[in-house]
Amino acid sequence: MEHSASEAQYLKMTGTPIPRLITSLAVPTIISMLITGIYNLADTYFVSLLHSDSATAAVGVVFSLMALIQAVGFTLGMGSGSLISRLLGRQQKEAADTVLSSGFTAAVLFGVLVTAMGLIFIDPLMAALGSSETILPYARSYAQYILFGAPIMAASFVLNNVLRAEGHATLSMAGITIGGILNIVLDPIFILREITLPFGIVLPGLNLGTAGAAIATLLSQCISFLILFSCFLTRKSILHLSVRNVARRGRQYWDIVCTGLPSFSRQGLAVIATVALNHAAMVYGDPAVAGMSVVGRVFMLIISALIGFGQGYQPVVGYNYGARRFDRVRESFFFSLKTASVMMGILAIIGWLTAPRVIGMFGSGQMQEIGTFAMRAQCVGLLFQTLGVLSNMTFQAVGKSWQATFLSSCRQGVYFLPLILILPRVAGLTGVEITQPLADVCTFVTCIPFLAAFFRELKAKSAEDGGPLPESV
Repeated sequence: MEHSASEAQYLKMTGTPIPRLITSLAVPTIISMLITGIYNLADTYFVSLLHSDSATAAVGVVFSLMALIQAVGFTLGMGSGSLISRLLGRQQKEAADTVLSSGFTAAVLFGVLVTAMGLIFIDPLMAALGSSETILPYARSYAQYILFGAPIMAASFVLNNVLRAEGHATLSMAGITIGGILNIVLDPIFILREITLPFGIVLPGLNLGTAGAAIATLLSQCISFLILFSCFLTRKSILHLSVRNVARRGRQYWDIVCTGLPSFSRQGLAVIATVALNHAAMVYGDPAVAGMSVVGRVFMLIISALIGFGQGYQPVVGYNYGARRFDRVRESFFFSLKTASVMMGILAIIGWLTAPRVIGMFGSGQMQEIGTFAMRAQCVGLLFQTLGVLSNMTFQAVGKSWQATFLSSCRQGVYFLPLILILPRVAGLTGVEITQPLADVCTFVTCIPFLAAFFRELKAKSAEDGGPLPESV
């Protein structure tokens, strides 16, 4: 029965028309990514109701810690998922079972290490992440609960990515969506003193402040994990998670890490970039840190739609590359590029027009002024992001980890870090606000020669197999 399910999935991934296949996989992942972005933004929104720029800024500071946990979770998850897609494309299910079990075990062990070290060194850790003396008390109370959830968070990323990699995006969506909705519901209950409902109904809250936001996030992460884990316990997945399948040799883990390295580069550099941004903004006071933090959360929500689309696209590329259906690899890329570019263009226009109102939901005065300008600048950069995201996802999906790692490091590493050091010295606060969009433009230009070389290679491989690629899609 397992073999018939695996074969049916293989036929689906290599035979379904590309637009229908990518759309069917992308819609659930977009929904799950949007829910994740919304509940991250919800933390910031409900904390902002405490009317403290320092508390709002603390959420942005601790976000760097969450991004670090996500970096390793994504590394192991995307590395496992990419290997599994290609293994299933070659119909090697037992090897895929080993990758799943090994990636999951590594994520749990990493999370335990982060919890232990983070709680021991929590104050210096918060200071290193960009916390000022006024922000530190809020950041500490928020971070301690996030640290307790590190093993659950890292392991959930692996399970989520593996479900998508085998083509079960709907199951993945269910776990993330339910946990995210729960987080949004719990936030006001745990954070606020009073909760105002429609029709003038007022309910008491727990009044835990920033700590309440973290507790709500921790509980929702646990629920998401249990839902995702149950998919493997009840055999809704075609893969088998078992201690017996955990690899005993280091080579297996090396392959997972190398394949997932672009994700670590992307997420890890996001941590460094956020810390650098916090320190650059700190010169201009807590309102600047809070304003840039809010913009970061808003754009996490916007970009989550693009990442979600790309995550629906990625297993299609991996499956078909493993099955040597290079015509479908090319068609997948160009369909995704056209569709996602239109989607990001629409969101950029909406973001530009609504920037003052959106930032105003989280604060007013100087914070709103700083955030509005930064948001509009990033809306311009949004027009250039699609090519960068799809490029590094493509190279990661087909196993070209070094190309993917370099491209993924461009946006918030190769270009962002020098710019955030140089531009504020030249243009002051404006330099802080325009660093990210300039880095996006530079990344866009860098991707073009890499893609040209890749499609020449695909054409040559297809000719070797006796089926030349069409000149256009």
